[in-house]
Amino acid sequence: MADSTGFLKYERELPPRRPVDIRILDWKDVYLSRANGEDAVFPVEAVRKQAARCMDCGIPFCHHACPVANLIPEWNDLARRDDWHDAIERLHSTNNFPEFTGKLCPAPCEGSCVLNLQESPVTIKQIEWEIIDRAFEEGWVQPQTPAQRSGKKVAVIGSGPAGLAAAQQLTRAGHDVTVYERADRIGGLLRYGIPEFKMEKAVLDRRLDQMRAEGTRFVTGVEVGGSKDDDLSAEQLRAEYDAVVLSGGATIGRDLLAPGRELKGIHLAMEYLPFGNRQALGELDDPPINARGKHVVIIGGGDTGADCLGTAHRQGAASVTQLEIMPAPPDRRDPAGNPWPTYPMIMRVSSAHEEGGERLYSVNTERFLGDDAGNLRALLLHEVERVDGRFQKIEGTEREVPADLVFLAMGFTGAQREGLIDALGVEVDGRGNVARDAQFMSTVPGVFVAGDMGRGQSLIVWAIAEGRAAAAAADTWLTGESALPRPVTPTAVALR
Repeated sequence: MADSTGFLKYERELPPRRPVDIRILDWKDVYLSRANGEDAVFPVEAVRKQAARCMDCGIPFCHHACPVANLIPEWNDLARRDDWHDAIERLHSTNNFPEFTGKLCPAPCEGSCVLNLQESPVTIKQIEWEIIDRAFEEGWVQPQTPAQRSGKKVAVIGSGPAGLAAAQQLTRAGHDVTVYERADRIGGLLRYGIPEFKMEKAVLDRRLDQMRAEGTRFVTGVEVGGSKDDDLSAEQLRAEYDAVVLSGGATIGRDLLAPGRELKGIHLAMEYLPFGNRQALGELDDPPINARGKHVVIIGGGDTGADCLGTAHRQGAASVTQLEIMPAPPDRRDPAGNPWPTYPMIMRVSSAHEEGGERLYSVNTERFLGDDAGNLRALLLHEVERVDGRFQKIEGTEREVPADLVFLAMGFTGAQREGLIDALGVEVDGRGNVARDAQFMSTVPGVFVAGDMGRGQSLIVWAIAEGRAAAAAADTWLTGESALPRPVTPTAVALR
C-alpha cells in the first residue's frame, strides 16, 4: 500500500545539475553522479521520499500513458520501502532498458500523473533511473540465457533502441540473433546521436555486455543491402536467416531548401552530432564540423536542436541562436486545448538551454546569405503569424542573424529507401515509412518492422515498446506461439 499522505508531506524534487560554468568545460553527464548509491546533495532517502509521493491511483494514468506499460505505482512503492531488488524485477518485466528511458524519455507518464493536475507530478523518470542504477551497482543485472534453443536464426538490422529491444527479446526466446549495424560501433542514435552529456556511453556499453553474454551477436561496419565488398546483400540475408527485423530508424532528415542552401556551413543535425560524440569520446580532437569560435544557428526547437545546442556550447561557439517557426509554448497547460492527462505542450528548459543561447519563436528562414567565397555568413529571417492554419510572413520584420554554421534539426521524413528497403522489395507508405500489418510484418513474409522505420520519428520509449512487440510477432511466426509480451500495436498512438 502506498503512503497515502506522501504527496502532502513532500514536494517534488530532482537532483541538482552540475553548475553550468563547470559542465560546459567537459562532456560528462549534466547531473551529479552518485557513488555507491549515495550522494551528499541527493541521498537515497530523498529518492524514497519522492517515490512516496505516488498515490497508487485506482486508475494509474501514468501506466496507460507509457508505451511499454511500465508498472509505475508498483515499483514506486517498492522504492519507497527500500526494496530495490523487487523494484528492478518489476521494472525489467516491462522495459528492457530502463537506464535509457530514465535518462532520455520525455516522460509522458509524468504528464499523465494525477499530481500533474497541480503541475507537480511524481518524479517517475528519476526514480526509474535510481532503480536501474542501483541494480547495476548491486550486480542484479545478470545475463538471462534461454533454457533451450529454437534453432532459428534472426537478423536484426539497426542497433538503436528498437533493434536492441527486439534482439534481446528474441535471444531470450531461444533464437540465434545477429544484429547488423553499418556504423563502426553498436548503438545507433544512442551511440552517435544522443550527446554524452545526456547519457554517457558507459551506460549503453554495460547493457551491451549483458546482451553479448546472453548470446546476441553484433556485427558492425556492414551495411545490409549495401554495395561494398564487405556488405551483406539482401539475397544473402534472406538465405541465411529465418526471419528479419528491420529497425533502421527514420534516418532521412527534413531539409530546408531555401535560397542559399548550397553555401558551405549548412548541415543536417545528424551530420553534426556524431562528430560531437566522437569528440566527447576522445576519438576526434578537431571534428570536421566544429562550432568553436563560430556563430551558430539551429533551425528547429525540439530535442535534436537542444542536442546541437549543448554540443555547440561545449565546443566553444561564439553565439548560438535557436529558431522555431511555431509560437512560444505557454508556461502552463491549456485546459481547453491540451487537457490532462494528455502530454503537456508547455515551455521546457533543457539542460542545454540553461547553458546559454537565444531562442526565437514565430520566425522563418527566408534565405541563407553567403560571402564571395561561397561560405555562409548570415540568415535572413522574418516573423510569421498563423492565418487559417498556415504560416504567413509579417511584412517589415526581416532581419539578418549572423551565422557561420547552421544546423537543420527539423525532424525526419522517413526511412532510407536506397539499399536494403529497395532490395528487399518491401512497400513504403505515403509518409516514407515501411508498411506493415497488424503483426508488425512488412509486405514481404518473414520481414518485420520495428521502431521509427515503421512508425515514423517518435520517442525512445515507443521504440523499445515496438521492438518488444515486433519480437513477439516474429517469435510467433517462427514457432507458432510466443510468451513474449506485445505492449503496443503498430497503429497505437499516445493519449490524445
